[in-house]
Amino acid sequence: MTDDLLWPPCTGSADLAAIEAVPLEDRGLPESTYALVERAAELWPERPAISVLPEAARRHEAVDRTFAELLADVHRYANLLHDLGVRRGDAVALMSPNCADLVPATLAAQLAGIAAPLNGNLSHGHLADLFRLSGARVLITAGPDLAPATWERARALAGGLDAILVLRPTGAAGSPLPAVDGVRVGYLDDLAADHDSRAFAGAPPRSSDLAALFHTGGTTGAPKLAAHTHANEVADAWMIAADPLFDADSSVFAALPLFHVNALVVTLLAPLFKGQRTVWAGPLGYREPALYGQFWQIVAHYRIAVMSAVPTVYAVLAQCPVDADISSLRFALVGASPLPVAVREGFQAHTGVTLVEGYGLTEATCASVRGFPDSPRPGAVGRRMPYQRVKVVHPDTREELPPGATGVLAISGPAVFPGYVVARDERGHVLDGLGKLVDGWLDTGDLARVDADGFVTLAGRAKDLIIRGGHNIDPAVVEDALLAHPDVTAACAVGSPDEHAGEVPVAYVVLTPGATATEADLLAWAADRVPERAAAPKAVTVLDALPVTDVGKPYKLPLRADAARRAIGAVLTGVEVDAVVEDGSVVVAVTVPSDVDASAVEDVLARYAIAHRVEVRP
Repeated sequence: MTDDLLWPPCTGSADLAAIEAVPLEDRGLPESTYALVERAAELWPERPAISVLPEAARRHEAVDRTFAELLADVHRYANLLHDLGVRRGDAVALMSPNCADLVPATLAAQLAGIAAPLNGNLSHGHLADLFRLSGARVLITAGPDLAPATWERARALAGGLDAILVLRPTGAAGSPLPAVDGVRVGYLDDLAADHDSRAFAGAPPRSSDLAALFHTGGTTGAPKLAAHTHANEVADAWMIAADPLFDADSSVFAALPLFHVNALVVTLLAPLFKGQRTVWAGPLGYREPALYGQFWQIVAHYRIAVMSAVPTVYAVLAQCPVDADISSLRFALVGASPLPVAVREGFQAHTGVTLVEGYGLTEATCASVRGFPDSPRPGAVGRRMPYQRVKVVHPDTREELPPGATGVLAISGPAVFPGYVVARDERGHVLDGLGKLVDGWLDTGDLARVDADGFVTLAGRAKDLIIRGGHNIDPAVVEDALLAHPDVTAACAVGSPDEHAGEVPVAYVVLTPGATATEADLLAWAADRVPERAAAPKAVTVLDALPVTDVGKPYKLPLRADAARRAIGAVLTGVEVDAVVEDGSVVVAVTVPSDVDASAVEDVLARYAIAHRVEVRP
């Protein structure tokens, strides 16, 4: 593996053709995520690999691991899992906020078996379904001192487990653990202490072996696990690391949870390629309020060069006074939900840091499209990454559409997943594309157009998924909660524009004749029954009937338009606000009297990731 092969010039979109002239298999990528860690430890044994903060205010108390120490702990933890009976096709569930031991534990799970990261904030029922689907019998989880609620969920799920391996708070000892009937329980580092740190006792994974099972669909009523192979994760991490913004002399900041593919691929695996240090925020990550008051000091202290976050984070940071030298911070990666123009402009003006958009999804490992600062295209999320392919197809015929036409975005390439877990048999996990994979092309479910130069512009979502601050919410869970109310006969949930979160869920219902439930009653009812707090609707509107198509199917576009009209109308006064459906998308139309400042109205609208137009009335 030579540097010329591994790191071709990749400074802009013009380099794609030259890069792809060499087949990917000839570039000598590591066989697995384990081989990637091995390589880093061999090349840079004494260089810091990770620095994990206990919390934002304790930036000087990070727990550090060199690359050699990281590999040693991966070996110890993987050998413990091997002794517990975990083999290549077995899933190991991980349910914990970020902490110092979660990073090597995740890599160890991929070495000994298959990592199955879970969001500990999901409901008991959702988690039980995911455990059943994955077949995991070993759980690595937060202890009572790290995340008490997660620990209680783990104990409640212990019935089908052989072992619960517990993680301590970063830099803390942790209190004694209570027993759990019939299950081996202990702190992970204690149980692994006497295991071999020099090598793994089992066979190393191959590129085609499964590395991870990621829960996808957000708070979905029908949980799905998307499978990643080692080849998927290594290829996608390499595509990201090939960018010059990833270099060995700089640090990467990570604060997204490790059950999110961005945290794993962008801020854990990609930095391993070039020996970069990743600085991990405390267990609450970007949800820790104190982080924002300390953020620029953390950037200065660790000379952070690259960070990755969702638009809501950048909106908050744009309001935080820059009280330190942040000249090291060159790029800020953004994705997961639409980026409002006002957030982009506000953050860049406030910090001088370039925001680089990207697009991806769990089913394509993480990123497939990213922006190139050398050739920006207003409104576009970027161009495809090396070896990935994108096209736009007709939603019904699946025929490829010409440049500039809007249709469903499809992706192919080495990062596209092999399918969802639909069952387990004697051979392991049974995978199926569930209609999303056709001849190697992944149907993303997103509407987009690709211009003649290959720039991708998103045009809404073909699915009805609500994206709240980068967190995916299936409207079905909101609808199901409301439909369980005896006074509700029909319900639809849609996303309503929100300045901070991008979208928030709102609902529309039809009540039975003579019903007495109020909108406040229904809000409280839904909040008590959705799988997690993020899915609780912010408003419930009672209608006489819900809109339907000619064949009687629910038609949500008019509801989205109504939600947009209400949301924007609540923040604009002295103007007329309407929202209309045009070419399959919602457009907010504002009519401004001649004595009202139209530019001020435009400034407000720019804070929202929604199409709009402003007309001045004489």
